[in-house]
Amino acid sequence: MRGDRAARRLALQSLRPPPLLLLLLLLLLLLSRAGALHPDELFPYGQSREDQLLQEGDDESSAPVKLASPLRFYEAQFSYLYVGTNGIISTQDFPRETQYVDDDFPTDFPAIAPFLADIDTSRGRGQVLYREDTSLAVLGLAARYVRAGFPRTAAYFTPTHAFVATWEQVGAYEEASSRVPPSGELNTFQAVLASDESDTYALFLYPANGLQFFGTRPKESYNVQLELPARVGFCRGEIDDLKREGPYFSLTSTEQSVKNLYQQSNLGVPGVWAFHIGSSSPLDSIRPATVGDLTKAHPSSPPEQSFGPTAAPESDYTEDNLDYYDENEGEVEYLPSEPEDAWDDHSRIDVSFQPKAEPRPLGGGVSPSESDPASPLPQLTASDRPLYPETEFATLDPQAKEGRALGGVDAPGLKGPVKSWEQPGTRGPAASEIEGGSLGPARGAPPPYPEGGAPPSEEDVPLVHPERKAVLLNYPVPAHTPPLGPGRQVLGVEDVIGSSTEVFTYDAASKETCEHHHGQCSRHAFCTDYATGFCCHCQSRFYGNGKHCLPEGAPHRVNGKVSGHLRVGHTPVHFEDVDLHAYIVGNDGRAYTAISHVPQPAAQALLPLTPIGGLFGWLFALQKPGWENGFSFTGATFTHDMEVTFYPGEETVRITQTAEGLDPENYLSIKTNIQGQVPYIPANFTVHIAPYKEIYHYSDLAVTSTSSRDYSLTLGAINQTRSYHIYQNITYEACRHAPRHPAIPTTQQLNVDRVFALYTDEERVLRFAVTSQIGPVEGDSDPIRVNPCYDGRHTCDTRARCHPGAGVDYTCECASGYQGDGRSCVDVNECATGFHRCGPNSVCINLPGSYRCECRSGYEFADDRHTCIYVDECSENRCHPLATCYNTPGSFSCRCHPGYHGDGLQCTPDPSSGLKPCEQQQRHAQAQHTSTGSRLHIPQCDEQGRFLPLQCHGMTGFCWCVDPDGREVPSTRTPPGSMPPRCGPPEPTQRPRTVCERWRENLLEHYGGTPRDDQYVPQCDDLGHFIPLQCHGTSDFCWCVDKDGREVQGTRSQPGTTPACIPTVAPPTVRPVPRPDVTPPSVGTFLLYAQGQQIGHLPLNGTRLQKDMAKTLLSLHGSIVVGIDYDCRERMVYWTDVAGRTISRASLEPGAEPETIINSGLISPEGLAIDHFRRTMYWTDSGLDKIERARLDGSERQALFHTDLVNPRAIAVDPIQGNLYWTDWNREAPKIETSSLEGENRRILVNKDIGLPNGLTFDPFSKLLCWADAGTKKLECTLPDGTGRRVIQNNLNYPFSIVSYADHFYHTDWRRDGVISVNRNSGQFADEYLPEQRSHLYGITAVYPYCPTGRK
Repeated sequence: MRGDRAARRLALQSLRPPPLLLLLLLLLLLLSRAGALHPDELFPYGQSREDQLLQEGDDESSAPVKLASPLRFYEAQFSYLYVGTNGIISTQDFPRETQYVDDDFPTDFPAIAPFLADIDTSRGRGQVLYREDTSLAVLGLAARYVRAGFPRTAAYFTPTHAFVATWEQVGAYEEASSRVPPSGELNTFQAVLASDESDTYALFLYPANGLQFFGTRPKESYNVQLELPARVGFCRGEIDDLKREGPYFSLTSTEQSVKNLYQQSNLGVPGVWAFHIGSSSPLDSIRPATVGDLTKAHPSSPPEQSFGPTAAPESDYTEDNLDYYDENEGEVEYLPSEPEDAWDDHSRIDVSFQPKAEPRPLGGGVSPSESDPASPLPQLTASDRPLYPETEFATLDPQAKEGRALGGVDAPGLKGPVKSWEQPGTRGPAASEIEGGSLGPARGAPPPYPEGGAPPSEEDVPLVHPERKAVLLNYPVPAHTPPLGPGRQVLGVEDVIGSSTEVFTYDAASKETCEHHHGQCSRHAFCTDYATGFCCHCQSRFYGNGKHCLPEGAPHRVNGKVSGHLRVGHTPVHFEDVDLHAYIVGNDGRAYTAISHVPQPAAQALLPLTPIGGLFGWLFALQKPGWENGFSFTGATFTHDMEVTFYPGEETVRITQTAEGLDPENYLSIKTNIQGQVPYIPANFTVHIAPYKEIYHYSDLAVTSTSSRDYSLTLGAINQTRSYHIYQNITYEACRHAPRHPAIPTTQQLNVDRVFALYTDEERVLRFAVTSQIGPVEGDSDPIRVNPCYDGRHTCDTRARCHPGAGVDYTCECASGYQGDGRSCVDVNECATGFHRCGPNSVCINLPGSYRCECRSGYEFADDRHTCIYVDECSENRCHPLATCYNTPGSFSCRCHPGYHGDGLQCTPDPSSGLKPCEQQQRHAQAQHTSTGSRLHIPQCDEQGRFLPLQCHGMTGFCWCVDPDGREVPSTRTPPGSMPPRCGPPEPTQRPRTVCERWRENLLEHYGGTPRDDQYVPQCDDLGHFIPLQCHGTSDFCWCVDKDGREVQGTRSQPGTTPACIPTVAPPTVRPVPRPDVTPPSVGTFLLYAQGQQIGHLPLNGTRLQKDMAKTLLSLHGSIVVGIDYDCRERMVYWTDVAGRTISRASLEPGAEPETIINSGLISPEGLAIDHFRRTMYWTDSGLDKIERARLDGSERQALFHTDLVNPRAIAVDPIQGNLYWTDWNREAPKIETSSLEGENRRILVNKDIGLPNGLTFDPFSKLLCWADAGTKKLECTLPDGTGRRVIQNNLNYPFSIVSYADHFYHTDWRRDGVISVNRNSGQFADEYLPEQRSHLYGITAVYPYCPTGRK
């Protein structure tokens, strides 16, 4: 194989065209027009090319494709590839699509995604084809693209293998409907991975009209009018911990950036994109190709740069020749000056079109209008791209060139040999020597070759025949579609498909699937359905059996109990539940075990039984490449049985260790039981055990091992050698549904390099320590040399990475943020060296391996999170209302008004002044008015110095009511010219008199006011109801009455007896016990969030998320809950259901049942807002394009707006000021609008620089209206009138709904499928909560233990 590859490479490098033809090519280059990629210009594909065809369906993945030569992805090598329906390639099998298809990067597994979306090829809607290819045609085409895109680093890239995957005419997933035919929008795109022995490049190709849909709807919320743009990019899939993401590169985030995939390019050919994705050299991030200028050349560059699409050297790139734009601001987002070296681990690029960019002249006088009028980018011309279908191809036999002199090359179609420019003393022909005389470079351009010297011959350049047809010299490219010329034919290979005649049947009704049982998997695992059931598989960077997964390389702990019934010699010893603790260093296979309080003489006698701790050595052994330790098979539930026989006494002991899973801190729990007889070991003797090897045999559900071991007892000069024979059997549960991986061997060898056993009477602790490796079975005479990076023998610093080399060679490299030679690494103090981005008025704080910036007092971060800007604290109303604020740079001060004392933050009336609060405020306002002309309101006081209930501003004409402390009463302010509000204590309202009360008054009036003892007067209770027992005056004649006062027959009694009357009003009903799917929330502030078919409850501790206390509040099967809000007065939660097309509510009291209050006239009810003051609710309907309101019981329903709405979503209410706010994410003209609560004074508040304003909240405390935008990725706020707009956070993922509480925002996110917390003051992400069940979260609201003065 290596010889074949070398021969192929030699052939490729030797096939260089005659240099004279380069200028002929340039003629075509300058006269041709660069258009979009034609579908026929894709890499050849089809079953005639021996492509494999992916099974049609909605979520299919290919069998592993074994590569003839491993390819590199980031820094790692992979030998297998998988192709998925959903526009993605991976180095491992895919999880269920719901775990990644709707999520943003990064994914939990390695991903190469040319168009990641919910694609469905069912019912013949397209096909997915893939193959590995080593043909010269494909390799040559790939080489030309790569060399064009990376002229500095890949000028001589010669691939040896390529992997081609094509999605042809595939459709988006759509819900099946008999009324609506499938959409005719179909996509075609292609991914090509080209690699040599050291580097891998990816090419993504999107032909003209190949992308007809740009995103897909999530399945679980298909009825919600929301489409997620396709994701394009790469992800390594490495996650160090729950907070840290592995390296990834994202090319798209909006619909426009997806459209630009076929309209633009980073290679100069619209629709073609190139990326450097793997290398044997360190490659921490994906490096995209960059477009240069055809008129530029660099003297020191290889000569092919003068003719390639990126002739400018890569180090000369400036802001003017970059093609990536920010779709949010409409301005150019410039990249660093070294495009190939400047991408960080988490790169995102939007390829949105920039309408403001000025077109640049292209080389050779070709204007933009002659190429692509819609693109400001320099383009590859048609002649510099693959020339089929209209071009004929000639093939040169590599063998025909052997022995040919370097001085001349026969050119077909040209008379005589063509002299090479590589010959000494020759030069290239001048422009005047060529027909037409127009082949020279643009005026003013530097000469194409340094000092007029002759360049080496250019590779891969088509030869021009006299008939003006180009011939690709190096690589024949048999087209899959275009017809060949006369006399030519292509021999194809027929598809040979072999299939097994054996059929496996099972009962589909009893099959367990991921849909219903994925909760059995670890939170760090994905679930995969197989023919007979499902299996769990650990994610990348974790290992285990799928049901239990632990992070790779991290230390692990074991907790447990040990019990024993032993006979030590002839002495019985019993102990119960003594503690066992183990600590495992996963990076080098060390396992330390400690067992405390084992009584003597048992503790001393157990010293030789290192297998007690040796179990953890096998479980977490350091893995040699391609081998797996025990935990990878067993997970955290298994049984380890050992039988140990000692010699020469033949004592036998049995040990059973039962693993019972992982506790909440991921500690392994284990119980150990020891029974039998062990030989006595005198006190003070030490036990020594030499390193040993054990062979483990693996079957489906068990692991066995049999071995013998010597140990020595030592005390001074005494040295005795003894031995024991050990038989081990480990049983565990494995998933039978997944096929056994063929690479997993049935026999492995455990090498225990260091063994240690010790007991001390002072501590009463029995200790074992082992260092273990797992790998292949090795002979004693011929051990296999293992690279120190794999067995932990390297000497790299703990803060360095070990890079294996050939044999036992390796290198050490300090991690980012550290410096040194790798053997010794020290922290780089970015603050001291100046390698930081902290701006003026900020403080740089050094951290291990990093740094952070903090603003000085009185400053806050700008949007770049590095620059600190001045804060006017006085504008934030930090002082007491009865104090004056004085702002100074970096600080402020407060001073109480005259007549008050305090520090300005708190002011109280000065009792020595003798003035009432109203009089004090009145004098202060009068003084301010006199001295400064201030327009402060001067309070009106009565004769006793108290606030008058009605206050009116003498200059503005506004009037309002105040309470006795002078505070404004909400909702009482009236504008100038209108009727002032009625203030003062409300007039008492009297309920209507009841029948009992009216009858009583009539009789008393008839009796003259005072009845006699024998006169009857109806007896009424406090509510006016008849008392059940009625009596005649003061006599003992009594009877019972009903609720209307009518006598109940048969109840009149005689004197001396009293009838037993039943109450006329029914007693309170007994509440039912809580529903099993309803958990009453605790007292305090908490969040309620909608998650499909349930409403979740997330408590807050201050502003921190109490994630361990989160639970499901209400399960609503069959629903899709979108909007949610809370009525604090009656403690009721309200929600919209787009699946049921209803609005419902439920009390938070125990035993409450959901109640549907609106069940008609709805299509897609989404946003919901509650006005608890007016007992009114407001909602949006994106299906009807309408905003409505109703009373909280569903009555008095009224449509407020039904025009000028396209996609109304979020809605919020300000009960105090009486304002209503809503968003409309109309893609053509998104906006935020406002009106009064009655629907009057409708107006647009915000319509600039917004994209998809999904979430909206009004904060009653800061009086700010804030929104979360899934298009611009920003969280912004403004004052209620639209002024004072500012950005809080500009790096959101995909927010859906938002609510504010205290100084934090909480929003649901569709990429993270969780609740994200953002600090309002700093704009920083504070925390996140990711529910165990992964699905989209919708609405969110905050529940207070009281009714605030205003709310969301």
